[in-house]
Order: sequence, then structure tokens, then C-alpha cells
Amino acid sequence: MNENVNEHAFDDAEKKGVYRAIHERRDVRKEFLPRKISRKILLKLLNAAHHAGSVGFMQPWNFIVIEDVKIKKKIKGVFVKENEKAKSNYSGKAKEMYGSFKLEGIEESPVNICITCDSSRGGKHVLGRNTIKETDMFSTCCAVQNLWLAARAEGIGVGWVSIINNGLLKKVLNMPKHIKPIAYLCLGYVSKFDKKPLLETSGWRKRMPLDELISWDSWDNMGLKEI
Repeated sequence: MNENVNEHAFDDAEKKGVYRAIHERRDVRKEFLPRKISRKILLKLLNAAHHAGSVGFMQPWNFIVIEDVKIKKKIKGVFVKENEKAKSNYSGKAKEMYGSFKLEGIEESPVNICITCDSSRGGKHVLGRNTIKETDMFSTCCAVQNLWLAARAEGIGVGWVSIINNGLLKKVLNMPKHIKPIAYLCLGYVSKFDKKPLLETSGWRKRMPLDELISWDSWDNMGLKEI
């Protein structure tokens, strides 16, 4: 048997699709089109998110789908206040550049989704969560990424609105006290997907070289090894 053959691997076309979704995923803010996302496609994306890995199989996520323009407007107001605070962290050219960025598409996108975390799900003792309690939130982030990649495969853009006051967001969306908002996402078909992330093309940040991020066996043994 050829040791290079792996019966569990996807075929080449399937692999290409997976890696393409990963590398072409973008945080979309301003390219949204008014075209609606069908319920069928929306449920496919939510089902992809629901199939994320979770510690102890606790599945701590819930999905609040927001289409009401009045609710979107309220949430946009929450963003605006927080964005002004964030802008004050910078000065000079950085502040000017920050002000030029469009950092959300709350009202422009046809659908907003708030993905939440229920830390109580699974009971008091969740298998695998005894020591690292935050694994409920880590698991929910896996659901976010699943949705994002599935959306890219469907040609749908996703933008994560991270500049938001979660306390106010909970009030607007009537969340129970014990529920934590993890990601507020804007979804919609787009006019284009940028070839590179906006913050990279604008000069705000560069993608770090992979060989600066890999260590072997211990933190101080860093760098890519010969393949």
C-alpha cells in the first residue's frame, strides 16, 4: 500500500474548496448588496455553525437572527458611541486613518446575527471544562468560524462588529442575564471580496510571517524546519 495515500482525505477538488474558503475569507463592512439571503441558505450557515466542535459537547451557542430595521438602528447607535471612544485611543495620522475606516455594516447588511454563549449549558460539571472554564467561549468562537467559512463558500460576506458595548447589546436584544454575547455579525451578498484584508492593504497592519509564530517542543525553539 502506498504510504502517501490517505483513505480519509478529501479529493483534490474538495481540499481546494476548503483552503480557498480559509484564504479568501474577509471581514466585510461596506460591500453589501440589498439582495436577501434565502431562509434555506441562512439555515445552512447556521447548521454549519451548529456543527462546530465544543468542549464536552456542551454546544453553548445560540443564534439571534436580526432583520428588523428598528433593532438594527438601535444597535448601530451602540456601535457609534463605542467607536468614538475607540477613536480617542489614537492621535495624528493613526487617528485620521482610523476615522476613515468603515468598521461595520449593521444597517447595510440584510441579516445580522448575534452568536451567544450559555455557560450553564451542560450542567455544573462539563466534561473537559473543569480546569479551563473559558472553553465555553472558545467553543462558541469555533461556531463563529464555521459560519464564516460556510458563508464564504456560498458567496456571502460576513463582518464581525467588535466595537460594541455588550451590556447595551444585551438590553436591545432582551438577553437573559447569564447569556454572554460573543460575536455580532453582519451578513449579506457582496459586490466583491477584497484580495487582501483591508487593514493589510491600508497599511494598518501586515500579516506576520509564519516562521515567526512556530516553535518546536518549547517556546524558545522557533522557526520553520526543513520539510
